[in-house]
Amino acid sequence: MPKQTWVSPHDGKWSVKQAGNSRASRVFDKKSDALEYGRSRAIKTGSELIGQKRNGQINLKNSYGNDTYPPKG
Repeated sequence: MPKQTWVSPHDGKWSVKQAGNSRASRVFDKKSDALEYGRSRAIKTGSELIGQKRNGQINLKNSYGNDTYPPKG
């Protein structure tokens, strides 16, 4: 299973969490700050960055590791 870094809503704020961890790495007031931190964590760990909207719907997926489905061409 590939590693994942999630940016999710958390009590009116935004949390950055590695998949499988029970606690968030950090919590931010602004989504942009959480995405910036999450992107740096995903690059450092070679994982996939997944962002959610306030309603929990996924609106962002970027792979920074070994992509199992790389683009063709």
